[in-house]
Amino acid sequence: MRFSLPVQQIVLATGNKGKVAEFASLFEQYSIKVSPQSEFLVSDVAETGTTFVENAIIKARHASQETKLPAIADDSGLVIDALHGAPGIFSARYSGKHGDDVGNYQKVLDELSGVKNRKAKFVCALAFMRHAKDPTPILCLGEWQGEIAQAPSGDGGFGYDPIFFLPEHNCSAAELDKATKNAESHRGKALKQLMQAVETLI
Repeated sequence: MRFSLPVQQIVLATGNKGKVAEFASLFEQYSIKVSPQSEFLVSDVAETGTTFVENAIIKARHASQETKLPAIADDSGLVIDALHGAPGIFSARYSGKHGDDVGNYQKVLDELSGVKNRKAKFVCALAFMRHAKDPTPILCLGEWQGEIAQAPSGDGGFGYDPIFFLPEHNCSAAELDKATKNAESHRGKALKQLMQAVETLI
């Protein structure tokens, strides 16, 4: 399915400046402007989904509805085998306070104390809605396999990066250089899928 009219602007359902800059750079080659939803005073929406994909769709649809523009939203988090998938969609507020990175990963470390199975993965779901009533949004899912370390290390990245250990690199995600992280991360993989899909639409 192709856009019926040339797309000149897309709204990104986030206020994260880093994400906005990343998307803006990717879409620049198509002469498409990517704007944060804050520019349009988009209201908050309850993330009532039970999966990353559902929440990404909810956020993208809401942003498109209020701006009348195509919209992209992502929902991501950490999934840990031994915790039955937790923190999952509650990753950003696992400790009870939204955005408390240290509190969130410390809770994970406490819950895994003495646990041998430390397999985990980061998951990123991206939803691209052509319009608010789009019945077939573009959905992209990226995963990044790793393990939960015994203790945090590194001061790069954010969120759970300090405790997300990558055996193939023998370091945490917080110790990776930016280029490697962008290429291998869950968000990097989902973005690559999205750009491949966009190539067929424009």
